[in-house]
Amino acid sequence: MKIGMCMFLWTTSVGRKHEGLLRDIKDTGFDGVEIPVFSGAPDDYRRLGDLLERIGLERTAVSAMGDPSMNLIAPDSATRRRGIDYMKWAIDCSDALGASLLSGPLHSTLGKFSGRGPSAAELTRSVSSQRAIGDHAAKRGVTIGLEALNRFECYLFNTMDALAAHVDAVEHTNIRAIYDTFHSNIEEPDPIGAFTRNRDRIVHVHISENDRGVPGRGNIPWAETFKALRASGYDDWLTIEAFGRALKDLAAATKVWRDFSETPEVVYREGYRHIHNGWHAAA
Repeated sequence: MKIGMCMFLWTTSVGRKHEGLLRDIKDTGFDGVEIPVFSGAPDDYRRLGDLLERIGLERTAVSAMGDPSMNLIAPDSATRRRGIDYMKWAIDCSDALGASLLSGPLHSTLGKFSGRGPSAAELTRSVSSQRAIGDHAAKRGVTIGLEALNRFECYLFNTMDALAAHVDAVEHTNIRAIYDTFHSNIEEPDPIGAFTRNRDRIVHVHISENDRGVPGRGNIPWAETFKALRASGYDDWLTIEAFGRALKDLAAATKVWRDFSETPEVVYREGYRHIHNGWHAAA
């Protein structure tokens, strides 16, 4: 098992100015960080990867698409093509970074709603888009981890069962699923069962408290979650995803209107101990 920290808590553009923070994350005990991919060029991420290598941090990547002009499930083929091109760029940046996993709600436009549930036509278009994305990801050695979000952030996939069924329909080894404790806590009648039923499609886990704050301080059933993860044989990333108010656009997208911790340092230092201790207690 590896413990990671998503940099969304501070920024969507990690660079040399964050070196001190990255070194403290490493000194806390983390194995790696999750790097947002939203702007820049592959060479920028290659330089960042070199910095992370010197610090001794492994990395995964995360992104999202909030622009309706690149919606991967839109009726218009040109719109879908722009979304596929964005994903190819994000995959290239992830590869340059040295990340073999790119995760997030990379199936539809974040925060865009049709007023209805997902249609059969949208699901069909999604299969086609994801297969094209998966082909490019395979060329770069990157796996895409699609994420089910709660109903207030997207409508295409809200539950792990729905997401897993879609992954099965796509039938591409580079298109898989991730499990997020925050979203599952909202949408799943049985969050633990949602993980165990779909374990064979899951390649990544986001550790997020029910209020997006410090892991371990809320009402997520952590002991049961860690026990289920260990019992399933999962032995990969457990990455803390927490949010604050520092990034206005991201705060608006994730509906963050207040602080959830005393400081960001509390989130990753206490959060690290929570995962480390919880994992070993579940042995």
